[in-house]
Amino acid sequence: MDFSRHQKFIVGNYAPPALEITRGKGSILWDKNGKDYLDFASGIAVTNVGHGHPHWVKCVQQQASELVHCSNLFSIPQQVSLAERLVGEVGDGKILFCNSGAEANEALIKLSRLFGNQGQDARSKILVAKNGFHGRTLGALSATESFKYRKGFEPLLPGFVFCNYNDLQDFEKSIDDQTVAILVESIQGEGGLTVARDDFLLGLESLCNQHNLLFLIDEVQAGIARTGNFLGYQQSGAKPHAVALAKGLGGGFPIGAIWVNPEHADLFTPGSHGTTYGGSPLACAAADAVLEIIKSENLIERAKTYGEKFKKSLEELSKQFPEKITSVKGRGLMLGLGLSFDPPPLITTLHELGLITVGAAGQTLRLLPPLTVKKEEIEKALSILKSGLSQI
Repeated sequence: MDFSRHQKFIVGNYAPPALEITRGKGSILWDKNGKDYLDFASGIAVTNVGHGHPHWVKCVQQQASELVHCSNLFSIPQQVSLAERLVGEVGDGKILFCNSGAEANEALIKLSRLFGNQGQDARSKILVAKNGFHGRTLGALSATESFKYRKGFEPLLPGFVFCNYNDLQDFEKSIDDQTVAILVESIQGEGGLTVARDDFLLGLESLCNQHNLLFLIDEVQAGIARTGNFLGYQQSGAKPHAVALAKGLGGGFPIGAIWVNPEHADLFTPGSHGTTYGGSPLACAAADAVLEIIKSENLIERAKTYGEKFKKSLEELSKQFPEKITSVKGRGLMLGLGLSFDPPPLITTLHELGLITVGAAGQTLRLLPPLTVKKEEIEKALSILKSGLSQI
């Protein structure tokens, strides 16, 4: 494919494109030449209900014909309805809408600042996990340890302390009189599909309650039914004070949000935070359609059962390629293969064979199919993976 026009007019902040995608339906994407691909990237855990789901398309089209935008100066019925539905899934509290995962994490950081500045002795330090990823705005980037993301953008926002993921003692010893919050992902997506242990999340909750800290969880990638729960942390029984949501929430339409528990929901007051587009009628209609599909098609249970079978099949595959597959990671339909080599050559080979995947840190190949994926599509993906690994 000729990407000369792309390179001429598009800023090169991404690697040169491998494919030109023009159409999608369900779990399938088509390129400019009409070749079809199994989409096991889902736009990086975004198209959880697949491409072009009829109910989603109908709801978005209907809302687009009625009202797309009117600003948050007014009450938006679609926003109120979606907020009520999200509170029903997460727990008592309130919702603040935005446009992306990075914006959601920015809102969590600002929430912690409001919380820390309540008393006479201001606190602003946030403990975050090594190998985590929270976005590319300067605030969210400051909470992300990886040098490859931070390079060239220093100085970043001060006040973040990096601790070892799944190491409760490391977090505990890092708490001091300036600490105001702890922020972690329930599953580190970009960081290589490492899953937080239940006792680790429960331990963080206990530390936060003990030291009067905010317990913040980034569910941008692991949320919205992908892991076999509505949100990834819910399996543990932990109770965070606030949670960041995005990616799969809109089914492909940009929307982000944070849920805040009742005790801290009123820290944001008029004028303290805002967004032009966040929670627009169209975005909320798209997200509401996603939640309706998740419920009507039982996608939470589907992600759990299909994910367990898929993971077992990947473990069997790893036995066939012990020198190439070092581990099988993740939960639900958020899975990864730890490799003994960097993923790009395998990703390219899989493209040629008709399977789209995405890499992650730690020589990890991410497998993120739509939650509507069919059994035969998973079987086909496994067959393609086997062929691709044989060729590497």
